[in-house]
Amino acid sequence: MERLPGHLPDFEVREPEFQTIPFVFNSPHSGRAYPEHFLAQSRLDAHSIRRSEDHFVDELYGSAPSLGAPLLVAHFPRAYLDVNREPYELDPRMFDGPLPPHANISSPRVMGGLGTVPRIVAENLEIYKGRLPVEEALSRVEQIYRPYHSTLRRLIARTHARFGYAVLIDCHSMPGTIRIPGSSIRPDIIIGDRFGSSASAALSDAAVSLMEDAGFRVLRNKPYAGGFITEHYGRPRRGLHALQIEISRSLYIDEVTLQKRADFAVVEAMIASFMRRMAGFTESFSDSMSLAAE
Repeated sequence: MERLPGHLPDFEVREPEFQTIPFVFNSPHSGRAYPEHFLAQSRLDAHSIRRSEDHFVDELYGSAPSLGAPLLVAHFPRAYLDVNREPYELDPRMFDGPLPPHANISSPRVMGGLGTVPRIVAENLEIYKGRLPVEEALSRVEQIYRPYHSTLRRLIARTHARFGYAVLIDCHSMPGTIRIPGSSIRPDIIIGDRFGSSASAALSDAAVSLMEDAGFRVLRNKPYAGGFITEHYGRPRRGLHALQIEISRSLYIDEVTLQKRADFAVVEAMIASFMRRMAGFTESFSDSMSLAAE
Protein backbone atom coordinates (compact mmCIF):
# COMPACT_ATOMS: atom_id res chain seq x y z
CA MET A 1 0.00 0.00 0.00
CA GLU A 2 1.29 3.45 -0.93
CA ARG A 3 2.53 5.53 1.99
CA LEU A 4 0.98 8.87 2.81
CA PRO A 5 2.51 12.02 1.31
CA GLY A 6 5.53 13.39 3.14
CA HIS A 7 6.27 9.93 4.55
CA LEU A 8 3.73 10.53 7.28
CA PRO A 9 2.66 7.57 9.38
CA ASP A 10 -0.96 6.55 8.96
CA PHE A 11 -1.61 7.94 12.45
CA GLU A 12 0.26 9.04 15.52
CA VAL A 13 -0.16 9.31 19.27
CA ARG A 14 0.82 12.66 20.72
CA GLU A 15 1.77 11.76 24.25
CA PRO A 16 2.17 13.90 27.34
CA GLU A 17 5.43 13.56 29.23
CA PHE A 18 3.35 11.85 31.89
CA GLN A 19 -0.39 11.20 31.76
CA THR A 20 -1.99 13.11 34.63
CA ILE A 21 -5.68 13.09 33.72
CA PRO A 22 -7.99 10.13 32.91
CA PHE A 23 -8.74 11.26 29.36
CA VAL A 24 -7.94 9.99 25.89
CA PHE A 25 -8.63 12.36 23.00
CA ASN A 26 -9.19 10.93 19.53
CA SER A 27 -9.33 12.75 16.19
CA PRO A 28 -10.18 10.06 13.60
CA HIS A 29 -11.43 12.27 10.76
CA SER A 30 -9.01 15.20 10.58
CA GLY A 31 -6.47 13.42 8.34
CA ARG A 32 -5.48 15.48 5.30
CA ALA A 33 -2.69 13.47 3.67
CA TYR A 34 -4.16 12.06 0.45
CA PRO A 35 -2.27 9.19 -1.24
CA GLU A 36 -1.52 9.86 -4.90
CA HIS A 37 -3.02 6.56 -6.04
CA PHE A 38 -6.24 7.41 -4.19
CA LEU A 39 -6.49 10.80 -5.90
CA ALA A 40 -5.91 9.07 -9.23
CA GLN A 41 -8.81 6.70 -8.52
CA SER A 42 -11.15 9.58 -7.68
CA ARG A 43 -13.41 11.55 -9.95
CA LEU A 44 -13.18 14.51 -7.53
CA ASP A 45 -10.62 17.30 -7.58
CA ALA A 46 -8.20 17.83 -4.70
CA HIS A 47 -10.50 20.41 -3.09
CA SER A 48 -13.86 18.65 -3.40
CA ILE A 49 -12.54 15.39 -1.97
CA ARG A 50 -11.83 17.22 1.29
CA ARG A 51 -15.52 17.91 1.99
CA SER A 52 -15.76 15.11 4.57
CA GLU A 53 -12.72 16.13 6.61
CA ASP A 54 -13.02 17.24 10.20
CA HIS A 55 -10.89 20.19 9.24
CA PHE A 56 -8.14 21.03 11.76
CA VAL A 57 -9.91 19.29 14.63
CA ASP A 58 -6.57 17.79 15.65
CA GLU A 59 -5.31 21.35 16.09
CA LEU A 60 -8.36 22.48 18.05
CA TYR A 61 -7.61 19.73 20.58
CA GLY A 62 -3.86 20.06 20.18
CA SER A 63 -3.26 21.15 23.77
CA ALA A 64 -4.37 17.77 25.14
CA PRO A 65 -0.81 16.48 25.71
CA SER A 66 0.18 19.64 27.58
CA LEU A 67 -2.84 19.07 29.82
CA GLY A 68 -1.65 15.53 30.56
CA ALA A 69 -3.67 13.38 28.11
CA PRO A 70 -2.77 11.49 24.92
CA LEU A 71 -4.19 12.59 21.58
CA LEU A 72 -4.59 10.00 18.81
CA VAL A 73 -4.51 11.67 15.39
CA ALA A 74 -5.30 10.11 12.00
CA HIS A 75 -3.26 11.36 9.05
CA PHE A 76 -5.15 9.27 6.48
CA PRO A 77 -8.31 11.02 5.24
CA ARG A 78 -11.81 9.95 6.13
CA ALA A 79 -12.68 9.71 2.42
CA TYR A 80 -10.04 6.96 2.15
CA LEU A 81 -10.97 4.98 5.26
CA ASP A 82 -13.44 5.67 8.05
CA VAL A 83 -12.40 4.16 11.38
CA ASN A 84 -15.65 5.37 12.98
CA ARG A 85 -17.39 2.38 11.40
CA GLU A 86 -17.41 -1.34 11.97
CA PRO A 87 -14.35 -2.88 10.30
CA TYR A 88 -16.31 -4.35 7.42
CA GLU A 89 -19.20 -2.01 6.67
CA LEU A 90 -18.68 -2.31 2.92
CA ASP A 91 -20.86 -1.76 -0.12
CA PRO A 92 -20.48 -4.70 -2.56
CA ARG A 93 -21.46 -2.44 -5.46
CA MET A 94 -18.15 -0.58 -5.04
CA PHE A 95 -15.85 -3.55 -5.53
CA ASP A 96 -14.70 -6.13 -8.03
CA GLY A 97 -14.67 -9.47 -6.26
CA PRO A 98 -16.70 -10.98 -3.41
CA LEU A 99 -16.61 -9.47 0.06
CA PRO A 100 -16.01 -11.79 3.03
CA PRO A 101 -19.19 -13.33 4.45
CA HIS A 102 -18.82 -11.37 7.71
CA ALA A 103 -19.05 -8.01 5.89
CA ASN A 104 -21.98 -5.83 6.91
CA ILE A 105 -23.32 -4.87 3.49
CA SER A 106 -26.69 -3.42 4.47
CA SER A 107 -26.19 -1.07 7.40
CA PRO A 108 -27.78 2.39 7.09
CA ARG A 109 -24.29 3.86 6.82
CA VAL A 110 -23.40 1.57 3.92
CA MET A 111 -26.70 2.33 2.23
CA GLY A 112 -25.96 6.04 2.60
CA GLY A 113 -22.55 5.68 0.96
CA LEU A 114 -20.63 6.19 4.20
CA GLY A 115 -19.23 2.79 5.03
CA THR A 116 -15.74 1.86 6.19
CA VAL A 117 -14.50 2.60 2.68
CA PRO A 118 -16.84 5.46 1.77
CA ARG A 119 -18.52 5.79 -1.60
CA ILE A 120 -19.25 9.51 -1.22
CA VAL A 121 -18.01 12.62 0.52
CA ALA A 122 -20.33 15.27 1.92
CA GLU A 123 -23.11 16.59 -0.31
CA ASN A 124 -23.37 13.15 -1.99
CA LEU A 125 -20.34 13.57 -4.20
CA GLU A 126 -19.24 10.20 -5.62
CA ILE A 127 -15.57 9.54 -4.87
CA TYR A 128 -14.49 6.90 -7.38
CA LYS A 129 -14.34 6.71 -11.15
CA GLY A 130 -15.07 2.98 -11.09
CA ARG A 131 -15.02 -0.14 -8.99
CA LEU A 132 -12.12 -0.94 -6.67
CA PRO A 133 -10.42 -4.32 -6.32
CA VAL A 134 -11.90 -5.87 -3.21
CA GLU A 135 -8.37 -6.66 -2.05
CA GLU A 136 -7.67 -2.94 -1.74
CA ALA A 137 -10.58 -2.39 0.65
CA LEU A 138 -9.55 -5.36 2.77
CA SER A 139 -5.95 -4.13 2.78
CA ARG A 140 -7.02 -0.74 4.14
CA VAL A 141 -8.87 -2.50 6.94
CA GLU A 142 -5.97 -4.79 7.84
CA GLN A 143 -3.13 -2.29 7.47
CA ILE A 144 -4.73 0.87 8.88
CA TYR A 145 -8.09 0.25 10.55
CA ARG A 146 -7.02 -2.60 12.79
CA PRO A 147 -3.75 -0.98 13.97
CA TYR A 148 -5.62 2.26 14.63
CA HIS A 149 -8.18 0.60 16.86
CA SER A 150 -5.51 -1.51 18.55
CA THR A 151 -3.73 1.72 19.48
CA LEU A 152 -6.93 3.33 20.71
CA ARG A 153 -7.78 0.28 22.84
CA ARG A 154 -4.29 0.34 24.34
CA LEU A 155 -4.58 4.02 25.29
CA ILE A 156 -7.99 3.48 26.89
CA ALA A 157 -6.86 0.34 28.76
CA ARG A 158 -3.73 2.07 30.03
CA THR A 159 -5.76 5.04 31.24
CA HIS A 160 -8.30 2.79 32.95
CA ALA A 161 -5.54 0.84 34.69
CA ARG A 162 -3.85 4.02 35.90
CA PHE A 163 -6.89 5.95 37.12
CA GLY A 164 -9.57 3.32 37.69
CA TYR A 165 -11.69 4.74 34.86
CA ALA A 166 -11.16 6.34 31.48
CA VAL A 167 -12.91 9.08 29.51
CA LEU A 168 -12.65 8.96 25.72
CA ILE A 169 -13.42 12.21 23.92
CA ASP A 170 -14.06 11.50 20.24
CA CYS A 171 -13.41 14.78 18.44
CA HIS A 172 -15.35 15.71 15.31
CA SER A 173 -16.72 18.62 13.30
CA MET A 174 -20.00 19.19 11.49
CA PRO A 175 -21.23 21.50 8.70
CA GLY A 176 -22.39 24.93 9.80
CA THR A 177 -25.70 24.31 7.99
CA ILE A 178 -26.86 21.73 10.54
CA ARG A 179 -30.24 22.65 12.02
CA ILE A 180 -32.60 20.88 14.36
CA PRO A 181 -35.75 19.72 12.51
CA GLY A 182 -38.60 22.13 13.16
CA SER A 183 -36.25 24.78 14.49
CA SER A 184 -34.03 27.55 13.19
CA ILE A 185 -31.37 26.79 15.80
CA ARG A 186 -27.90 26.14 14.46
CA PRO A 187 -25.94 24.48 17.24
CA ASP A 188 -22.25 25.23 17.75
CA ILE A 189 -21.61 22.00 19.64
CA ILE A 190 -23.36 18.65 19.83
CA ILE A 191 -22.47 16.29 22.67
CA GLY A 192 -23.20 12.65 21.84
CA ASP A 193 -23.43 9.93 24.49
CA ARG A 194 -25.55 7.41 22.59
CA PHE A 195 -28.61 8.62 24.52
CA GLY A 196 -26.97 7.93 27.86
CA SER A 197 -25.50 4.51 27.09
CA SER A 198 -21.86 5.45 26.44
CA ALA A 199 -21.11 7.73 29.41
CA SER A 200 -22.46 8.60 32.81
CA ALA A 201 -25.15 11.25 33.02
CA ALA A 202 -22.91 13.30 35.32
CA LEU A 203 -20.14 13.40 32.73
CA SER A 204 -22.48 14.27 29.86
CA ASP A 205 -24.18 16.97 31.92
CA ALA A 206 -20.81 18.46 32.80
CA ALA A 207 -19.70 18.51 29.16
CA VAL A 208 -22.88 20.30 28.09
CA SER A 209 -22.69 22.78 30.95
CA LEU A 210 -19.02 23.61 30.42
CA MET A 211 -19.48 24.13 26.68
CA GLU A 212 -22.42 26.43 27.37
CA ASP A 213 -20.36 28.33 29.93
CA ALA A 214 -17.76 28.85 27.22
CA GLY A 215 -20.41 30.58 25.10
CA PHE A 216 -21.36 27.78 22.71
CA ARG A 217 -24.91 26.82 21.73
CA VAL A 218 -25.04 23.19 22.75
CA LEU A 219 -27.37 20.29 22.04
CA ARG A 220 -27.18 16.65 23.08
CA ASN A 221 -27.49 13.65 20.74
CA LYS A 222 -29.41 15.38 17.93
CA PRO A 223 -28.67 14.87 15.15
CA TYR A 224 -25.39 13.19 16.18
CA ALA A 225 -25.54 10.75 19.09
CA GLY A 226 -22.13 9.21 18.46
CA GLY A 227 -20.80 6.72 15.96
CA PHE A 228 -19.14 3.33 16.15
CA ILE A 229 -16.27 4.54 18.33
CA THR A 230 -18.52 6.08 20.98
CA GLU A 231 -20.82 3.06 21.00
CA HIS A 232 -18.03 0.48 20.93
CA TYR A 233 -15.79 1.92 23.63
CA GLY A 234 -18.34 3.47 25.98
CA ARG A 235 -18.99 1.02 28.83
CA PRO A 236 -19.82 3.28 31.77
CA ARG A 237 -20.66 0.45 34.16
CA ARG A 238 -17.06 -0.70 33.70
CA GLY A 239 -15.69 2.80 34.16
CA LEU A 240 -15.19 3.35 30.42
CA HIS A 241 -16.89 6.53 29.29
CA ALA A 242 -17.07 7.85 25.72
CA LEU A 243 -18.40 11.18 24.47
CA GLN A 244 -18.53 12.38 20.88
CA ILE A 245 -18.14 16.12 20.46
CA GLU A 246 -19.11 17.80 17.19
CA ILE A 247 -18.12 21.42 16.61
CA SER A 248 -19.56 23.56 13.83
CA ARG A 249 -16.94 24.20 11.17
CA SER A 250 -18.45 27.60 10.49
CA LEU A 251 -16.98 28.78 13.79
CA TYR A 252 -13.38 28.38 12.70
CA ILE A 253 -13.05 27.84 8.92
CA ASP A 254 -14.44 29.29 5.73
CA GLU A 255 -16.51 26.34 4.54
CA VAL A 256 -16.00 27.28 0.88
CA THR A 257 -12.23 27.77 0.85
CA LEU A 258 -11.62 25.38 3.79
CA GLN A 259 -9.14 27.89 5.20
CA LYS A 260 -8.93 28.89 8.87
CA ARG A 261 -10.82 31.97 9.95
CA ALA A 262 -8.96 34.84 11.56
CA ASP A 263 -10.37 33.91 14.98
CA PHE A 264 -9.31 30.25 14.77
CA ALA A 265 -7.05 30.76 17.79
CA VAL A 266 -9.99 32.03 19.82
CA VAL A 267 -11.99 28.84 19.22
CA GLU A 268 -8.87 26.76 19.89
CA ALA A 269 -8.48 28.52 23.25
CA MET A 270 -12.15 27.89 24.09
CA ILE A 271 -11.70 24.16 23.42
CA ALA A 272 -8.52 24.11 25.52
CA SER A 273 -10.40 25.77 28.38
CA PHE A 274 -13.16 23.19 28.08
CA MET A 275 -10.62 20.37 28.30
CA ARG A 276 -9.02 21.88 31.41
CA ARG A 277 -12.37 22.32 33.11
CA MET A 278 -13.47 18.79 32.23
CA ALA A 279 -10.27 17.49 33.78
CA GLY A 280 -11.07 19.49 36.90
CA PHE A 281 -14.57 18.06 37.00
CA THR A 282 -13.26 14.50 37.08
CA GLU A 283 -10.80 15.14 39.92
CA SER A 284 -13.45 14.36 42.51
CA PHE A 285 -13.79 10.86 41.01
CA SER A 286 -10.13 9.93 41.16
CA ASP A 287 -10.56 7.58 44.11
CA SER A 288 -13.83 5.98 43.16
CA MET A 289 -15.93 4.65 40.33
CA SER A 290 -18.58 7.32 40.86
CA LEU A 291 -18.79 7.99 37.12
CA ALA A 292 -20.54 4.65 36.64
CA ALA A 293 -23.85 4.80 34.83
CA GLU A 294 -26.83 5.66 36.93
